[in-house]
Amino acid sequence: MITLGEGNTPLLPAPRLSERFGVELWLKCEGANPTGSFKDRGMVLAVSRALDRGATGVVCASTGNTAASTAAYAARAGLPAVVVTPRGLVARGKIAQARAVGAEIRELDGTFEDAHREARRLADEEGYVNVNSINPDRIEGQSSAAREIVDQLGGSPDVLALPYGGGGNTVAYAVGFGERLPRFLLGEAAHRGNTFASAIRIVEPVHRAAVEEVLARSGGTVVTLDEQQLEDAWRLVAREEGLFCEPASAAGVAAVAAAGASGRVVCVLTGHGLKDPDATERLAA
Repeated sequence: MITLGEGNTPLLPAPRLSERFGVELWLKCEGANPTGSFKDRGMVLAVSRALDRGATGVVCASTGNTAASTAAYAARAGLPAVVVTPRGLVARGKIAQARAVGAEIRELDGTFEDAHREARRLADEEGYVNVNSINPDRIEGQSSAAREIVDQLGGSPDVLALPYGGGGNTVAYAVGFGERLPRFLLGEAAHRGNTFASAIRIVEPVHRAAVEEVLARSGGTVVTLDEQQLEDAWRLVAREEGLFCEPASAAGVAAVAAAGASGRVVCVLTGHGLKDPDATERLAA
């Protein structure tokens, strides 16, 4: 097993947001992972198992965080990595991370869905292991965050609030919680194709069917958020709790603000603010 020290991220009480929303609110800070996002939890397992099975390399499609994580863990394992991204739609901080550790970046004109198809083709034709969340090892690794929350809280929360892009993290948390699911509250961008929250800039969620099953089991819902709601939530997290996250990470908080919640609520902040310097510089002005 390769490792960069992923997991065991802080779960912090949010007293000012708790008072604002009338709940007991906690923030799970996944930006504390080695490459600055929750993706590391699944990537360490996916790349370790690819290495163990004799893979010649790994490939992924990405809106940014998967690219950075794939590249870092592939470098740690001594494997080549190919990252396919939609041109002009990925935050520069994330591409810089992937380039810095030696990944081959292949940009294409199109959407994340186009990049995903190309990554699958490369996996089929060049024999690399696809480490997107369609890889079950990714889901298994990311499920560790749910078990951490249970350990840190001493039980499951009443509500889990997450950003909703491709849906893989929702599925992973459901696996991690097992039979005792909290109510899932998912924040998605109203304009999925061009939202400034680049980490959830995914038009067609890869895991849509599985996400709908999780929502049905948990009594959860998807909250569709406009750009102003996402901006407002980002500022609340930063200015009321002192936590600097990338814009998409605040989607769970925005969902709580828009839809309401009760009891003990955990909002997952999926990535660090330095992931997307252009967006955060504008928001912080």
